Amino acid sequence: MENKCISESELEKKLINNLKIEGYEYIKLNNEEDIKINFRNQIFNHNKNELNNKPLTDKEFEKLLFKIMGKSIFNYAKILRQKITIERDDFKREDLELFNKDKWCDNIFQFTNQLTIKSIFQNRYDITILINGLPLIQIELKKPGINFKEALNQINRYKKESHKGLLKFIQFFIISNLIDTKYFSNNDGNILFENSFYWTDELNNRITNLFDFTKNFLNKCHVSKMIARYMIFNESKKILMIMRPYQIYAVEKLIKTASETNNNAYVWHTTGSEKTLTFFKLSQILKYMPEKEKIFF
Repeated sequence: MENKCISESELEKKLINNLKIEGYEYIKLNNEEDIKINFRNQIFNHNKNELNNKPLTDKEFEKLLFKIMGKSIFNYAKILRQKITIERDDFKREDLELFNKDKWCDNIFQFTNQLTIKSIFQNRYDITILINGLPLIQIELKKPGINFKEALNQINRYKKESHKGLLKFIQFFIISNLIDTKYFSNNDGNILFENSFYWTDELNNRITNLFDFTKNFLNKCHVSKMIARYMIFNESKKILMIMRPYQIYAVEKLIKTASETNNNAYVWHTTGSEKTLTFFKLSQILKYMPEKEKIFF
């Protein structure tokens, strides 16, 4: 089938099949209540040992929901990476993990399509990826030939009209018209197109086709690693940032080099190479390597 003949619904069906191939579990979630029910099930599955194999009661789950509700997307992103302490009905306190940021593959990966959220307006989302029951990634599609900026405009509209509750946990978005595909971090307010990025390989060759992107970027462990390691909290602006591919590859290579030597070293690059963000993230990661005694940034 020629690309120009693929409708948006056909494109969505193909993406659904590709996500299944990548090992995601498909689950049909129709509305906001379904998200909560699934989150309740998956947060138990992810924390079975901590919960002594006893599912959360209605009262305990309400306590959890209350504790994880933030005031901003920036705040929700921080909550995602924290342990949440709840008091059980027998007064025992348990620390629950929403997202395993250390062992990226040890999370529960699901996706749904055509999730419908009613608020001021009724909006329907193409593909939503859930990790441990929380909606963390949304994908909006347009058929080939349609400018995929329209998908970003649609996301901005949806954010205003119906993003609420657990949907505030979304970390980043993906937009595609099959031919072109980009990703960008979630934040309060409108998202600008210039803050969206193409994914590339290590040689800086763009991976723009949706299905090549799915195989390279949406691999379960990789996408979890992106959330865990390669998103940055800008404390001064209170915004969530996601790194560009060349920054990520640079950090990966430097981590590998640092792990293979005990020698002292420093990193230098030319002005304007966007090294500040790259090496801020590098220093963050190296700080947690026990064999590295001192890290200066």
